[in-house]
Amino acid sequence: MTKIYLFLSGEQFHPEVLVKHAIAAENAGFDGVMISEHFHPWVDDVGTSGFTLTTLGAIAYATTSIRLMTAVTVPLYRFHPAVIAQAAATIDRLSHGRFELGIGTGENINEAPLGFGLPPYKERSERLKESIHIMRNLLNSEKLDFNGKYYKTNAAKLYSEPLTYLPIFLAAGGAQSAATAGKLCDGVICSVKNVEDTLENIVKPALREANSNKDFSFIMTRWTVYANNNREAWQALLPQRGLRAPSRHSAVDPLYLQNEVDALPRKEILSKYDIINKPSDYVKIYGPLITELGADVVGIQTTSLDQFATIKMLGEKVLPRLRRLKSLDKKELYEVRHTN
Repeated sequence: MTKIYLFLSGEQFHPEVLVKHAIAAENAGFDGVMISEHFHPWVDDVGTSGFTLTTLGAIAYATTSIRLMTAVTVPLYRFHPAVIAQAAATIDRLSHGRFELGIGTGENINEAPLGFGLPPYKERSERLKESIHIMRNLLNSEKLDFNGKYYKTNAAKLYSEPLTYLPIFLAAGGAQSAATAGKLCDGVICSVKNVEDTLENIVKPALREANSNKDFSFIMTRWTVYANNNREAWQALLPQRGLRAPSRHSAVDPLYLQNEVDALPRKEILSKYDIINKPSDYVKIYGPLITELGADVVGIQTTSLDQFATIKMLGEKVLPRLRRLKSLDKKELYEVRHTN
């Protein structure tokens, strides 16, 4: 059965609020929470930016059953991959084996403020492959000597190792990263905008490399705004509005993104989100991720003017309906992969 996670946005809510959202998600019946990890938010005026790895420690202690996942952290520049492995193992122990590590290749707004910049994808992909090797070996309780092009370790070992096997999931926006996930990781994370594009550019390349790995997982998210009208939607999106600014991939300062997006027509920005006003809309938006893409985990990434009320509503009126949907199994997905 597909698991349903709630996406926690560290760029919209302060850490102490995110912990309460996680508790509310557990009480509402979600299977897990996934949380973003940024240094800078998307706007300057109402953005937030707590340290996610610390927040996860608090969530681990405040909850008892839900899974916890980074979506995603970057083990390339701000953090050495061995440090991310250490953090992951610690969160896993604090949560009694409930942690899943989601990683990605980074964004300029998080790396450049600390002087790293964001090199071309080729270098980031090379770094990522070395990082995965380091983290996988350390999380498997090995002592590691590694001399790579970008990273080195010398008798590195985690002396507070994970309690169980800790999966590594890679975020992918295209076929190349999806293939890397299939080859080196336990699953792929993707934000779905179009079902057919996701099938062609994420699902098929990942499955091609994962081959017979039946435990390979698809974690799929989608953005929604729960609001009665465009005015409410805009207010709910204020901390996220810079996410749709034209310079999102190159900006360093959230103030730049804020000014850029505020100069555009609100209607244009709102058109880039799914704005919904009733529980059945959530089923229409997220259902195809289960029935057409075979998601193992669906991440509901949603915002509203009353997040606690929305979480409660999702638990009562949306989760039961999503769980009744039939998901494609891996065999069916392999058949889809071989078509066309």
